[in-house]
Amino acid sequence: MREKIHHLDYKILVPYLLLIVIGIIMVYSASSDILLVNGFKPSVYGVRQAEYAIAGLAFAFIFFKLKLENLKSAKFVEWFLGISMLLLLYLIGLKVVKGSAAAVNGAVGWIDLKFIKIQPLEIAKLALVVYLAFILDRHDGAFRRGHIIENLSRPAILAGIMMFLVLLEPDFGGTAILAMIVIVMFSMSGVPAKTALIWLIGIGAGVFLLVTLVIHWNPKFLQDSYQYQRFMSFLHPFQLEQKGGAQLVNSYYAIHNGGLFGVGLGNSMQKRGYLPEPYTDFILSIAAEELGVIGAIVIVGLLFYLMWSIMEVGIHANSQFDALVCFGVTTIIFTETLFNVGAVLGLLPITGVTLPFISYGGSSMIVLSASIGLVLNVAANERMEKEGE
Repeated sequence: MREKIHHLDYKILVPYLLLIVIGIIMVYSASSDILLVNGFKPSVYGVRQAEYAIAGLAFAFIFFKLKLENLKSAKFVEWFLGISMLLLLYLIGLKVVKGSAAAVNGAVGWIDLKFIKIQPLEIAKLALVVYLAFILDRHDGAFRRGHIIENLSRPAILAGIMMFLVLLEPDFGGTAILAMIVIVMFSMSGVPAKTALIWLIGIGAGVFLLVTLVIHWNPKFLQDSYQYQRFMSFLHPFQLEQKGGAQLVNSYYAIHNGGLFGVGLGNSMQKRGYLPEPYTDFILSIAAEELGVIGAIVIVGLLFYLMWSIMEVGIHANSQFDALVCFGVTTIIFTETLFNVGAVLGLLPITGVTLPFISYGGSSMIVLSASIGLVLNVAANERMEKEGE
């Protein structure tokens, strides 16, 4: 264990620690005014985020300490994947039994354990990465022509079932993240570049046609759904400000108010009842208002530096499993960042995807921290192996 700690990759550890500290500060700042107005202590969410961060550090240490051989074992992969699938199935059962009473913001995505709300989707993301790394590692980058679909059909079907369960919640952002994990990990596993490109073009065309159909068909059963209202408010935020566009409109105001250097930490106006739940998926808007566009760029820059550092480990990895784990974890962080920043800037529909390590939330913090612990484990083992050689 001492030897593994000696080989820690600080290019991953340092930005991760900086991000969780910034997250605690921003959650406290973004939530304090709302809590005071409602008669609560202003530090409630900030303290909880600190507790989630400590729990996340504990999980990061556990995944860093575990032997990679154990994580690569069929037994662990089956156990991890089985638990995530059962939790997703439980949510569907909850939706069937309780209906809209169990929904939060239009989706049944959380299991309330009183002391913490578990979001099974977060567990499913990491479970899918570990499973695909395990199953694709068996081919070790070698897919015979004419047998690619045959070799990838089993993991594709399982991933498809997982995505379908998330879609039923309904969580379109979560489904898209799982799809991105599959696309990236399949593409990085030895599938010929031409085949991967055809897949990407086909998927892109399918998404474009679906979006076009939804906009022009405009069916009645979709018009009444929460998700459809959010999508239309993305297209026409100012016209539909009273019907779902308020978040995006007030996000624009927050970024405009902040300018380059911000109005100062704790001095945001939009967090005082204008921007709904400013400490969750729109926390970057508050950061831009209080710390300025430069402060927001620093936060996003730290996330991209972390992603690059993880990718670097994957690129130089000797093991296919190690490389795929790094690519999978990078995909989670990148897709979440892309969807969150895109929503805040009005470039993508609002999907409720949080900003990694910054937005308030226990499940996201703990699972992302476990992912970082796993990547640090891979990086340390790679360094030790290279020294041994």
